[in-house]
Amino acid sequence: MNPHFTNAKLEPPPNWDRSGLPYWTYFNEELFELEAEELFRKHWQIACHTSDIPKKGSYITFDLVGERALIIRDDENEIRAFHNVCRHRGSRVLDTSEGRCKSVIRCPFHGWSYNLDGSLRGAAKANSFPTIDHRKWGLKPLEMEIWRGFVFIRFKPGPQPSVANLLDRLEDEVSRYNHVDLLQTAPIDCSSSGNVNWKSIRDVDNEGYHVARAHPSLNDLYGKNYYDEPFVNGVSRAIAPFNEGSGKLWSVIHYKKMIDQFTSPHNELPRAWLYIGIFPNFVLGFYPDVVTFYQEIPFSVKETAIRSSTYKRADENRTMRLARYLSERIDATAIAEDWHLSIMWNEGMKSSANKGIILSDLEYGVRTHHDALREILPVMNHEIEPTRGTLLERNNSAQNLPPNKA
Repeated sequence: MNPHFTNAKLEPPPNWDRSGLPYWTYFNEELFELEAEELFRKHWQIACHTSDIPKKGSYITFDLVGERALIIRDDENEIRAFHNVCRHRGSRVLDTSEGRCKSVIRCPFHGWSYNLDGSLRGAAKANSFPTIDHRKWGLKPLEMEIWRGFVFIRFKPGPQPSVANLLDRLEDEVSRYNHVDLLQTAPIDCSSSGNVNWKSIRDVDNEGYHVARAHPSLNDLYGKNYYDEPFVNGVSRAIAPFNEGSGKLWSVIHYKKMIDQFTSPHNELPRAWLYIGIFPNFVLGFYPDVVTFYQEIPFSVKETAIRSSTYKRADENRTMRLARYLSERIDATAIAEDWHLSIMWNEGMKSSANKGIILSDLEYGVRTHHDALREILPVMNHEIEPTRGTLLERNNSAQNLPPNKA
């Protein structure tokens, strides 16, 4: 049994429901629209690390379910977050994923310009407009919070508390990784996408039961000791202490050798990979040599991309750089394997032979993520797919019913 399931708070209850979400929830376009509003717009999303925007005018942008975010460092070296939407006609004011504005943000459509603090500097051919209040017509700000160097944004107010409050119980453990002093290793990547529902990817990532069979490199590195904890108040934890011995695979053998050569203070870090999942769709990873994040970016009910980045320590030496190269190689292999599993799982739901699933105790994290989804969208308790045009009404009518009665 998972050693952390001995804690009563984390232990699966007796006779827990092992069935998972109804399959229709992975393919219904009306439900996806509800997810976009209630999950992705109203919950925290990781945007970047402060090292991604190191200088005045540095910025990153990203899109999510029709929303567009802009995070920029202003003239006072403060980080600000805005909707990447021009107040004139709604164009993107910045149309690249990252870059630098020396002194002004200028919309490429009609040339409206904004200061780095978001205030309107001027409208092109201003005499063709009535008098414009420059403060009123500045860029619309986004709710933003910086936690240990990571920048989080939220498009609309939602049910989650502050990020600091969400992660408070893990603060001491994470603080050991000294991850404020990090540097970008490469631009944030959002290039890989495929025909798969975002929940299928999250279902694969929310359990380690498959590690032994599906991830030879990870199994060689930490498979004997890996364990997941379920979601508690929107946050999950998975810890992967390294196996004893040198390992069998080339990348694992040499990665461990490099880790063993770390000097103080990095040799005091746990010989383990720590993963923190934050509801609904992203994970922070803390390793001895690198810190990473990845998140699902759904384009539609059937197409999703993975947005991710890795960060090195500011004092990285040659040994740490070699370790980082090896861990990124191990990780890249596992990501490709998980991507393939997600697509197979997503496709398998459509088979007439597939009449339901049964979850292992080692997949209790999948169940707790599903429970969090059901709490916000109780229509997911319906085993039979609502007829077209009735899903929103069914969801609203299910709000006050017990889960098994919805």
